[in-house]
Amino acid sequence: MGRVTERRRVLRIRGEAVNTRPDTLVAEEPLEIRLNGRPIAITMRTPGDDFALAAGFLVSEGVLGAASDVRNIVYCAGATDDGRNTYNVVDVQLAPGVTVPDITLERNVYTTSSCGLCGKASLDAVRTTARFPIADTPPVRVSPELLSMLPERLRAAQRVFDSTGGLHAAALFAEDGELLDVREDVGRHNAVDKLVGRALREGLLPLERAVLLVSGRASFELAQKAVMAGIPVLAAVSAPSSLAVDLAAETGLTLVGFLRGPDMNVYAGEHRIDVKAP
Repeated sequence: MGRVTERRRVLRIRGEAVNTRPDTLVAEEPLEIRLNGRPIAITMRTPGDDFALAAGFLVSEGVLGAASDVRNIVYCAGATDDGRNTYNVVDVQLAPGVTVPDITLERNVYTTSSCGLCGKASLDAVRTTARFPIADTPPVRVSPELLSMLPERLRAAQRVFDSTGGLHAAALFAEDGELLDVREDVGRHNAVDKLVGRALREGLLPLERAVLLVSGRASFELAQKAVMAGIPVLAAVSAPSSLAVDLAAETGLTLVGFLRGPDMNVYAGEHRIDVKAP
């Protein structure tokens, strides 16, 4: 399989000091995702957790909702000039009786590490029907104090970021702040897919008591992925987009942005934020 990091020679300039040295870079390679043998997407990703990435991607497409929907996930042949397998093609084979929504087949076959929705034909095509309505029985309640601690816990768990400085991360936390899982990738949407795919394969969907934290901004796409996995709270260290806020308001998702220490903005789903009355 592909390596998560690679080494490259760089010219290092620090003021008047100049030297050459090896530098550690995050690896980025294409992954073609096939569904029952048919190519449906190519994403640029950091190698690793490829089966989970593919499964999570198909959760957000409305194809998968349970581990039993999958018959098998396999690597397909994809050889280099010297005959080595690149492990850059994954085929998800559905269990008998699982149907493919027409919306999935409308997707173009190329996405990037920064935008997994570039192939969508229209905004309406993105608004897939969630299998797991966001539950409030009872509602998840998280305090601003707890939320303020999550970015540091995420940062402490980013092992590859420490050596490369070039990865996004996504983490799942329990409502008491316990770190449940964390994934890193050059694309934040891939990191979320890896989390959701791992949860699907372990029979944990819907993630109805979880908090999803993402490094960077909260795009419409990340809000959609949270909704499709039944996650009630999405927090981001940077800004949300207007469409992410609209989707959160429509679906009941709690959306928190600019989560930096004790400061944060709550854009939707305020009822899950346990704020003490003044």
